[in-house]
Amino acid sequence: MIKVDNITKSFGADEVLKGISATFEKGKTNLIIGRSGSGKTVILKCMIGLFTTNSGEIFFEDQAISKMDIGAQRTLREDIGMLFQGGALFDSMNIEDNVMFPLRMFSNDKRPEMLKRVNEVLKRVDLENVNHKFPSEISGGMKKRVSIARAIVNNPKYLFCDEPNSGLDPKTATVIDQLIQDITKENNITTIVVTHDMNSVMEIGEKIVFLKNGTLVWQGSNQEIFKTDNKDVTDFVYSSDLFKKIRNIQIKEH
Repeated sequence: MIKVDNITKSFGADEVLKGISATFEKGKTNLIIGRSGSGKTVILKCMIGLFTTNSGEIFFEDQAISKMDIGAQRTLREDIGMLFQGGALFDSMNIEDNVMFPLRMFSNDKRPEMLKRVNEVLKRVDLENVNHKFPSEISGGMKKRVSIARAIVNNPKYLFCDEPNSGLDPKTATVIDQLIQDITKENNITTIVVTHDMNSVMEIGEKIVFLKNGTLVWQGSNQEIFKTDNKDVTDFVYSSDLFKKIRNIQIKEH
């Protein structure tokens, strides 16, 4: 479980996060949604420690980040897996070395032990026998699956995903969504996904936090989001390309 308690974040005179409080639940896919500039990526970067909040507190389980000593902060970093928007694979490394990179950083395992774990997670994302290929030799969907393998290779307690479906076709995006949700369930991870993709909201939005202009204006599940009368949420949901297509189909049928 991760809890943010009344956090604010400013860049100069620009207040990007304005007192946000929310709880992200263990064993669930927690989505942060909203329009561009709403503060989605900033709150994610605060949670993983890339940005320091101006006020408020972030808790991992019952531990406040601001109260952690260096040792506790290192342990926390080892417990975090990160799936970056562009994948962030190292072009100069083959797939095996890309996935092994976190193990080299945080474990004391010998190479045979690390290789065994690498092969386990590659198999989990349905990418066996690609160890010696380079990122330039595989498809965009395969790159995302490699990135997921790298993110979970250290058996993280917390998984952060920044726009995991960016640049993917709808079919591949659905595969990635399902993979993220399955891994979350299997390992009881606290997973946080930043997205603007309504397909993801529909498929895996077990807990959804909706931001607008740096404030939290709604939270609920993917079942509840279509029943809310919150105008900010309905404007966002029904302006998506997906729902424009559904509405056009409904109009033609009638």
